[in-house]
Amino acid sequence: MKLNPLTRRKIKRFKSIKRGYSSFLIFVVMLVASLFAEVLVNNRALIVHYEGKYYFPTYGHMLPGTNFGQDYEYETDYRELAARFKAENSGNWVLLPPVPFNPYENDLKEDAFPPFPPSAREKHYLGTDAIGRDIVARLVYGFRIAIAFSLLLLVTNYAIGVSIGSAMGFFGGKFDLIFQRIIEIWSNVPFLYVIIIISSIVVPNFFMLILIMAIFGWIGITWTMRTVTYKERSREYVLAARALGASNFRIIFKHIIPNTIAIIVTFAPFSVSGGIVALTSLDYLGFGLPPPTPSWGELIQQGWTNLDAWWISGSVIGAMVITLMVVTFIGEAVREAFDPKLHTTYE
Repeated sequence: MKLNPLTRRKIKRFKSIKRGYSSFLIFVVMLVASLFAEVLVNNRALIVHYEGKYYFPTYGHMLPGTNFGQDYEYETDYRELAARFKAENSGNWVLLPPVPFNPYENDLKEDAFPPFPPSAREKHYLGTDAIGRDIVARLVYGFRIAIAFSLLLLVTNYAIGVSIGSAMGFFGGKFDLIFQRIIEIWSNVPFLYVIIIISSIVVPNFFMLILIMAIFGWIGITWTMRTVTYKERSREYVLAARALGASNFRIIFKHIIPNTIAIIVTFAPFSVSGGIVALTSLDYLGFGLPPPTPSWGELIQQGWTNLDAWWISGSVIGAMVITLMVVTFIGEAVREAFDPKLHTTYE
C-alpha cells in the first residue's frame, strides 16, 4: 500500500518521538504476548514426546492421561507427566510453557494456606493469590480481557459518537439543539448506580458490560466531533461536494469524517487507557466481570484484603502503571505527530 507524503511525514514524526515510539513497540509486544498467552502461560504442554510420537496439546483437544500411560481418563497433568518422564529417563519428554499454570488453577499445599510468596523453584514467579492461583497467569489473561474490552468499547463509542457528533455539527439548527438537550440529560444519569442496579438483577458478562458502558461512553467524542464538523462544513471541499450533488450522508462519511481523522486518532489511546481503568474499577467494586474471570480489579481487591501478601497488590499495581504509562506515551506521540503546529518537543 502506497502512503501519501503527508501520512509518511506523520509516521516519521511519530518515530522521532523516542518515548512514544518505544512505548508503541512495548505495547505491540504486550499485545502479541497476550494473544498467544497459551504458549507462555498455560498448564498444557507445548510438546509431548511419548514412545516416538509427538503431541501438541496447547491448542488441540483434551488428551486424557491414558494416552501417556497414566491411570485416569481426565485431562493429563502435564507437570506431573514431565516429572515422571524425567524420573524414568526413558527418552520421553515434555516441553512446558515458561509459566506452567492457567489462571483458573489452584496450586495448593498440604502444610500451608495461600497466598504463597514468589518462588522461582515452584515457578510461581510472582506468587499466588488468596486461593492459590498463579499471579502471572491472572495478570497476563487479565490484560488480554482488559485490552479486548477497551478496544471493543472504543470502537462502539466512536461508532456512535462520531456519527451523532458529525450529524449535529453538519445539520445544526433544531436537530443540534434537540441532541444537545438529550446529551445534557443523559450525561446527568448516575452511571455507577445503573451498573449497581443491573448487577443486582443479572450477572453482567463481557458484552453486557460493553453495552452498558457504551450507552454512556459516547458523549465525550460526540461533543468533539460536533465542534470539528461545524468548522469543516464551511470548507471549500464541502461546498464543492454540494455543488456536484453529493448527498448529506456522502458528504459526512466520505468527506468530513476522513478529514477529521487526526482528531479521532489522537483521542483513541487515551480512550483505551480509560477503558482499562473503568473495567478494573468495576471489577474492584464487585460490579464487573463475574468470578473466576481473570481480572486486575479482583487482584487489587485481594491485595487490599491481604495486605501482608505484598506480592498481590504490588504485581497488579506495577502492571497497571506500566500499561497506562505506555498507552499515555503513545497518545502523546500520536497527538504530536498529527499536530500541524509541531509546538511541543518530546524526548
